[in-house]
Amino acid sequence: MLRIVVSLVLSLLCGTVAAEPLHGIAMHGAPALPPDYKHFPYVNPDVKKGGKITYGVVGTFDNLNPFILKSMRTTARGMWDPDYGNLVYESLMQRSRDEPFTLYGLLAETVEWDDDRSFIQFNLNPKAKWADGQPVTPEDVMFSFELLRDKGRVPFSNRLKVVAKMEKVGEHSVRFTFNDKADRESPLIFGLFPVLPKHAIDPEAFDRTSLTPPVGSGPYKVKTVKPGESITYERDPNYWGKDIPAKVGTDNYDQITVQYYLQDTTLFEAFKKGDVDIYPDGNPGHWANAYNFPAVTSGAIVKDVFTPKLPSGMLGFVFNTRRPIFADPKVREGLSLVFDFEWANKNLYSGAYKRTQSFWQNSELSSFGVPANAAELALLGPIKDRIAPDILDGTHKLPVTDGSGRDRNVLKQAVERLKQGGYTIQGGKMADASGRQLAFEIMTQNADQEKLAVAYQRSLQAIGIAASIRTVDDSQYQSRTNSFDYDMIMKSFTSSLSPGNEQLGRWSSAARTREGSDSFAGANDPDLDTLIDHLLRARSAEDFTAAVRAYDRLLLSSHYVLPLYHMDQQWVARSKRIGHPDTVPLYGYQLPIWWDISAQ
Repeated sequence: MLRIVVSLVLSLLCGTVAAEPLHGIAMHGAPALPPDYKHFPYVNPDVKKGGKITYGVVGTFDNLNPFILKSMRTTARGMWDPDYGNLVYESLMQRSRDEPFTLYGLLAETVEWDDDRSFIQFNLNPKAKWADGQPVTPEDVMFSFELLRDKGRVPFSNRLKVVAKMEKVGEHSVRFTFNDKADRESPLIFGLFPVLPKHAIDPEAFDRTSLTPPVGSGPYKVKTVKPGESITYERDPNYWGKDIPAKVGTDNYDQITVQYYLQDTTLFEAFKKGDVDIYPDGNPGHWANAYNFPAVTSGAIVKDVFTPKLPSGMLGFVFNTRRPIFADPKVREGLSLVFDFEWANKNLYSGAYKRTQSFWQNSELSSFGVPANAAELALLGPIKDRIAPDILDGTHKLPVTDGSGRDRNVLKQAVERLKQGGYTIQGGKMADASGRQLAFEIMTQNADQEKLAVAYQRSLQAIGIAASIRTVDDSQYQSRTNSFDYDMIMKSFTSSLSPGNEQLGRWSSAARTREGSDSFAGANDPDLDTLIDHLLRARSAEDFTAAVRAYDRLLLSSHYVLPLYHMDQQWVARSKRIGHPDTVPLYGYQLPIWWDISAQ
């Protein structure tokens, strides 16, 4: 109560708008958990902490700083990690994985904002401390935003562009007042911003790669580093936040190791031998056939199936529209029709997959099978004239082939679209008006991608298109995707139930030339920019749904991605020594809340 009174008095003295401190904030609606919640509903609050776990990843690392452009794709996993948890660095707030987009207190004990979301104030937890015992201060928060603006990579470097004023309020608070570039998601994005220790960082050296263990506020410290091979974290026994509600039931190991491998086959062999404890598996054939070794038979390894409530996302071959050959959407549509999903699903994946028809399939945000309503049409305005009629009325469905790999009817449709894009078959080759054959390279990063690319290549050859395939190692793949040096790649665009600012990095015109962004297709479309803005500014759940559906329709009509497939389940093999809660949250299994059973 005293803190609330002090906050109100300070607000009046500073001439700012008074607001009630909140324990959590949601993008739409209110947080599901009350102010006196004890823990997230999907954790085991009574778990006994201890033991250890070893994760395995394919790749390498030469850096412990996850926030800079240099080596951004070769930073040690676990420092700031969507899968393994933010082990060393922490954000102001913690996201609940059982709600579309809701944040609860972490470094910030409470927050304040107004109905227009014109500002947000983070009230730091007085107990929050760095690993060296120093308190986390408002100065640290402001330093972090300024440092990452000047020295950090996107998206961190862009955050302050939407801020009119950043100021310290009282002893423990920081307030951000937004300018007209902000949107309704901006305050929540700020809640997920990393906070770095001002007293322990040299700003001049920050943008250089470093293997020196940093000072963080998180539950772990870096114990040992073997560059490119492994990194081991050990629990900080003095971690300040172990008892706050958002951290109960998480960070359950005394030691976490991330082991690196050059290729997935080597990683799987290490898992079979017990050198790695967790193996997430996304390959149906592998999941069905690769687990007939003794550790599975004896029960030492367990196969788990989880069913999240997530939209499908979009896995597909991505057209780099920076390349002139892919500039015309009719060409992209024609090339998309060539792919024979039915053949690939039957012959490569034992029929395990479903064809993806929308970026948000399996959720109410999807436009698939749903005609555009009055709210959508109002948002679209004249943009609706660019959307294919069948996508607009919800009847669109990708063609179903006869599974032969050369369905004449579907290939005929593809040839017609390519003709509209300026290509015809000349002497057995698909060529433009000058006689130049339609040819491009598909860059792949592993054997599974290459296998699918070969199937696509065969179908392309049937209508005279020359597609070459080049499989590159991990470092080259990272370098070339970072600089958009490719014709076509396979990418997975994950979709949440609360899409927001990440869409700017993927599909906005501004991201097209931004090295290191996720603008893999290189979209440069003012109409897409408009629809992203509608999505970000939606206030009600109804308006938000209409905005996402309209946006989905334009993405589909633009044919930036050749849609492939998705699965409604998550597969994970694990050592029986590793346990997890029975409850599966909205977003699926969460590794940071698993534990070592042998420590019980």
